[in-house]
Amino acid sequence: MLVDSTMADLSDLTFRTAFVIYLVALIMSCVYYGRMFGVIDMRRERARTAQKVAVGAGGPDVVVDSAVDFDKAEFDQAEFDRRVSGARKWANMTQALVWFGILLHLASFVTRGFAARRFPLGNLYEYILFMSAVVMVAAAVVIQRRGWHTLWPWVLSPMIIAMFLNSTVFHMQAAPVVPALQSYWLPVHVSSVSIGASIGIVSGLFALLYLLRMWQPRGEERGFFGAIAKPLPSAKTLDQITYKTAIITLPLFGIGIVFGAIWAEVAWGRFWGWDAKETVSMITWILYAAYLHARATAGWKNVRAAWINVFALAMTIFNMTYVNTVIAGLHSYAGLN
Repeated sequence: MLVDSTMADLSDLTFRTAFVIYLVALIMSCVYYGRMFGVIDMRRERARTAQKVAVGAGGPDVVVDSAVDFDKAEFDQAEFDRRVSGARKWANMTQALVWFGILLHLASFVTRGFAARRFPLGNLYEYILFMSAVVMVAAAVVIQRRGWHTLWPWVLSPMIIAMFLNSTVFHMQAAPVVPALQSYWLPVHVSSVSIGASIGIVSGLFALLYLLRMWQPRGEERGFFGAIAKPLPSAKTLDQITYKTAIITLPLFGIGIVFGAIWAEVAWGRFWGWDAKETVSMITWILYAAYLHARATAGWKNVRAAWINVFALAMTIFNMTYVNTVIAGLHSYAGLN
């Protein structure tokens, strides 16, 4: 089967262009993140001023503060509106760039398939290409719907690192897959596993941010980590999205494992062989199930449950990198080992 070199070059080009677009979006998101420090400080100052105004108006059980400057309060509101408007422009530009990068990212995946004349999930490069695209789509939908643009630096940074490694260390030329992968089960099994794992990565990232926010509560931030946590949403908000994305991850990832077992029976004559990738995938799925069970169990604190989600994220990364590149087994199709 011949490879379309033109499409292969176009796939590489669009992937690298998406990387550059994401990098620019990261810079813009960091500018927005920095501007939000001033906005948050003014918002908190406005809340304190409003409290003083209420005190000056003779609220119950309070001490009257006659030093409230009402003219200054009005001036601060105008300055606050100006800063919010300026920050919002950077947020909108970041979101627009991210969607443009996602289009190029998806185009890279599609053209890779045309280049290899097959479903493009036959090696580690294509797997990470697809997973990073799904992560970006899922994150973009959540962030745009909720208006949590301060989360973009936290999402874009690991994705840019993953894409850089994918285009350098893990890059493979478009080529036909080995006979064992020439099956209709390839898109069914690998796509369901990778989509589930990708949403799980999003859940894990939010779990990490939730733990950071719990360590540095809103309005009580201290030190360096408190400063960088200041623009983050509330712990409750981060915990909710962590939980909701994990709910999607568990069945999708589980269905992918079941499809893989069925394919294994067809290809190798057994449903399960305790291959390294099978084993680590099962452990990861159990961790997501344990996280959801802990969240629904009375007496379990959400912080302890979030750590389970973080361990699941670590296992996903371990499975995607070390297991795929170092450990030899029946799933050694990364093209590197």
